[in-house]
Amino acid sequence: MIDWKAIKDLHTTMSLEKIIGNWYGLDIIYADTQGRVQLIQDPNYSFKSPLLKLQMAHSFGHDWLEVDVEKVFEFYNSSHEMSFEFNAFFPGTYGYSHKVEVDGEFCGVVIAYPYFKDTSTSEELANVVHKMVECGIDAEDAKAAISKVKKFSGRFYTEMKELVAIVADEVETFHSEISKREARIMDLNSELGNKYRYHNIIGKSKKMQQVYHLLSKVANSESTIMIQGENGTGKEMVAKAIHYNSPRKDAVFSAVNCSAFNDNLLDSELFGHVKGAFTGAIKDKKGVFEVANGGTLFLDEIGDTSPSMQVKLLRILQEGTYMPVGATTPKKVSVRVIAATNKNLKEMIAKGEFREDLYYRINVINVALPALRERPEDIPVLMDFFLQKRCEEAGLPLKTFSKKCLEKMLDHTWPGNVRELQNEVERLVVIAGDDKTITPDMLSARILESGESNSGHQRSHSSGGVLKGINTNGSLKDALEELEIMMIREGLKRCAFNKSKLAKELGISRAGLIMKVEKYGLDKRALKRAAGE
Repeated sequence: MIDWKAIKDLHTTMSLEKIIGNWYGLDIIYADTQGRVQLIQDPNYSFKSPLLKLQMAHSFGHDWLEVDVEKVFEFYNSSHEMSFEFNAFFPGTYGYSHKVEVDGEFCGVVIAYPYFKDTSTSEELANVVHKMVECGIDAEDAKAAISKVKKFSGRFYTEMKELVAIVADEVETFHSEISKREARIMDLNSELGNKYRYHNIIGKSKKMQQVYHLLSKVANSESTIMIQGENGTGKEMVAKAIHYNSPRKDAVFSAVNCSAFNDNLLDSELFGHVKGAFTGAIKDKKGVFEVANGGTLFLDEIGDTSPSMQVKLLRILQEGTYMPVGATTPKKVSVRVIAATNKNLKEMIAKGEFREDLYYRINVINVALPALRERPEDIPVLMDFFLQKRCEEAGLPLKTFSKKCLEKMLDHTWPGNVRELQNEVERLVVIAGDDKTITPDMLSARILESGESNSGHQRSHSSGGVLKGINTNGSLKDALEELEIMMIREGLKRCAFNKSKLAKELGISRAGLIMKVEKYGLDKRALKRAAGE
């Protein structure tokens, strides 16, 4: 959308408006894509045309102007012309418009208004006065205004049109430059936080899009955030993304895995200690809360903290103060806390293993990260991302996955989530060596076994009698493929081609089913062709 106020304040457009006003006695009017007239209704606007000034002083003056603007828009709606001269509301007066286009998109119009042609007769001018009087304008005022309206012809007329086109061109150029500048600013901001941009948390699934939408809302707040998800879902990456897109991005981001320390060590790690606080404390040590002052602290696996540690965490979250180990005076900090866990804290509260008041203090905003098995459509996207990243890091030509390899990866349940997938892709790049294509025989045994297990699951849940008509001679591979085709074909018909429903019945991912449907040509059109319809 064009910023018309900024356009009016441009030195170039101000100069052009001044020239057109002084030389030709015309006002330059801007209208946006909705036909709304811009700025002329400003009480501080200085009219160049006495006729337009008189018109706009009337209670219906703006309505008359809108009638003329509607004529212009009706013309452009049915024409590809860039300019249009129109007979204005008062017959015998004219206006000249030029279209504003940016990258082929219609963005508004510039109108020079009003003038007479050199062919206008005294009778026609008298008719203008008569029309104005009919509309409630004083006759003497109308005659005085009309006497100052210029008549256009020849070179004078041509130059006026050229100047209006230049105004429109300036609007287009300014808007294009502003758009480029804004895009560049966005690119620079994106580059600053490139490592932890939201779109580097890869996922096109609906569940991940909901996560992105939530992150964009919470990043600028100061609220404590709880990230919940299984191991390997990317909780720390999300915490970093929140930090590097928040007002605290220029301060420190610190992360502590609460399950990696016993209670005493965690106390010292979080809050620090003073010299002589315990054996081996030979000097003062800052805790991560002090190090992260002004920034963000990520407390991973907070569900593994002891009841006594939970009390200390609650205090610092509520009051912003803490006591270093061995100290006698408290310290105060300003730290945004992001906590994470893969445990069910509500169940722990019921068992008395986690404080309810701390739970509500850290769970102001909850970000739930879905497991990879819950968003199978993201698996191919993640595979391509990790493959490209690893090949670039190793200086290797980009490899590709075979369709069969992708099928096996889609059939795996990925208990280790995104971390497991990333490790597997990195392993495959190494195993593939100089081969350009990654094939199923290169996959880890657990993934191959997972695929076979899922196939067994499909067979055990198939409907009775499905083996009827299957050729039991020849290789087992061919027979299994024939069974797979039959099960999918019949299932598609039974489920009215609802792939999500069928995938659930067969115990495979929807993405895996779609690949098999394409592989065997079992879409609706293929089945119709096979049936001779």
